[in-house]
Amino acid sequence: MNVDDIWNAIDEQRVRTADLLEQLTDDEWSRPSLCEGWTVRDVAAHLTLQQLTVVDLVRMALRHPGGVNTIIRESSRHRARQPTAELIADLRGMIGSRRHNVGITPLETMIDLLVHGQDIAIPLQRDLPMPPDAATAGATRLWSTRGTGKARVFADLPLDGFRLTATDAEWSSGSGPEVRGPISAILLLLSGRRAGLSRLEGDGAGELRRRLAHA
Repeated sequence: MNVDDIWNAIDEQRVRTADLLEQLTDDEWSRPSLCEGWTVRDVAAHLTLQQLTVVDLVRMALRHPGGVNTIIRESSRHRARQPTAELIADLRGMIGSRRHNVGITPLETMIDLLVHGQDIAIPLQRDLPMPPDAATAGATRLWSTRGTGKARVFADLPLDGFRLTATDAEWSSGSGPEVRGPISAILLLLSGRRAGLSRLEGDGAGELRRRLAHA
C-alpha cells in the first residue's frame, strides 16, 4: 500500500467504526473489550487519541506517570469520561485529516484502527469488516516488528516455529507447520489477540492452540 492507500483505509475504517459505535446501547459501551481490563468505551476513547503532538504526549506522561502502556491505558480511560456523542464526533472529526501521533507512521495508525475496531466488535458479536489489503499491510508490519520497541503496545504471542498463511490474500511468513486462515484472523494473532484462533486451520493449528493455552 502506498501512503494514499493507507490514508484511504484509515478514513474508511474510521467511518465504519463510528457507524458501529452509533448503533451500540449504553450497556454495550460498558462491556469488556478484547483488551484485558479495557471496556468498549475505553477502546473507543483511545481511537480519538490518534493525532497527539509532542506537547500532548508530555502532558499525558505527567498526568499518568509510568511506562508507555500505562500512559496509553490511563489516558484512554481519562478520555472515556467524555459523553458518548462527543467521542463519536471526535472520531468522525478526524476523517480526511492526515495528522497522526508524533513518533509513528500512518501505517501504525491504520493498524491501531483495524485491531481496536475488532476489540470492540468481536465481544459484542458485531460485524466490522476489515479490508484484506489493509490487513495484509498491517500483518507485514507487525511480523517485521515482533519483539521490538515498535510492537511494544501489542503483546507478543509465541508464534516461532509456525508458517502463517493467509487464505484470502497473498501473505505468508514464518517457517514450520502451516497455520492458515483469513488475513484478519492472522492480524489479530500478530497483535496478541486469540479471538481469531477458531478461524485458523492447517497442520500447525492444533499445536498453536495448545501452545497459546499455556502461554
